[in-house]
Amino acid sequence: MKPRLSVITIGVDDLERSLRFYRDGLQLPTEGIIGEQFEHGAVAFFDLQPGLKLAIWPRASLAHDAGIAPGAPSATEFSLGHNLASKEEVDATMAQAKAAGAHIVKPAQDTFWGGYAGYFQDPDGHLWEAVWNPQLLPPD
Repeated sequence: MKPRLSVITIGVDDLERSLRFYRDGLQLPTEGIIGEQFEHGAVAFFDLQPGLKLAIWPRASLAHDAGIAPGAPSATEFSLGHNLASKEEVDATMAQAKAAGAHIVKPAQDTFWGGYAGYFQDPDGHLWEAVWNPQLLPPD
């Protein structure tokens, strides 16, 4: 398998609430909700970096499309890591997420491996890590 990850889709309980969190709170660029004319089609895409998008899609629609029963959400199934260029950027991102309505799970702090990181949850409980890793600095 060639690694061609281009969209990360997360299931949400309230599409409008999640749109406000990511668009207005975290200021991720988006065209808003599209596909409302289709049953199970309403979705919003956010630009993350060249070639990668975040999609928010109602959990029920995702389950319907995959042909599986909706399951109970769990914050520990995966986390999304947002790699930043400094400890100050981590602190600013954590503050922005909190102001947007995120639940701060673990305040940013020095890590055992020499970095600096904190965790927050979006309104649907998805776990995000805001992290400065001196070994994996972002290109910009």
